[in-house]
Amino acid sequence: MADLEDIIEAIDHLRPTVPRIVVAITGFGGAGKSTLSRALVEAVPGSVRLHGDDFLDPMRSHLRSRDWDGVERSRIRSEVVEPFRRGEPAIYRPYDWNVGALGPLTTLPEATVLIVDAIALLHPELEGCFDLTVWVDVDLETAAKQGIQRDRQAGSDHDALWDEVWVPNDREFAKTYDPIGQADLLYRAN
Repeated sequence: MADLEDIIEAIDHLRPTVPRIVVAITGFGGAGKSTLSRALVEAVPGSVRLHGDDFLDPMRSHLRSRDWDGVERSRIRSEVVEPFRRGEPAIYRPYDWNVGALGPLTTLPEATVLIVDAIALLHPELEGCFDLTVWVDVDLETAAKQGIQRDRQAGSDHDALWDEVWVPNDREFAKTYDPIGQADLLYRAN
């Protein structure tokens, strides 16, 4: 089981041979992906975070799907990862949840390490995109409880979505794609 220092060491190990490193931080909804990603951005010089919720289709992410097709993986690849790898500006339109539509064009800040945190990243559509993959290793039940609590604290009642859509989607995705087995590192917060 990896800790924060192990992930930082793995990134540092890649620096001599990979000029622009892309790291996937993934796991079940509510597992703590964003918390880990923020800690990495603070600890890893030259890093920037891409928040996966900016690439969720608001309609499809609220529907049952065995492959979490509400995650716009093709946009992550074409608008951010590929330009980042080429050293070009990554310009994308994050989803604006307040207005219910794609927001204004946003340019990813210059960096040498891109940390992408989202559900369902370890999928064939993103094969070859990541230099390091990290699974936030929290069991589905615990992750869902954490996610529900987080949403309630933010004033959102998504309990039915968690029970009827998001947990079943996570379960099916894990069964279909084995993201835990694909990950380079398994991380569990202390």
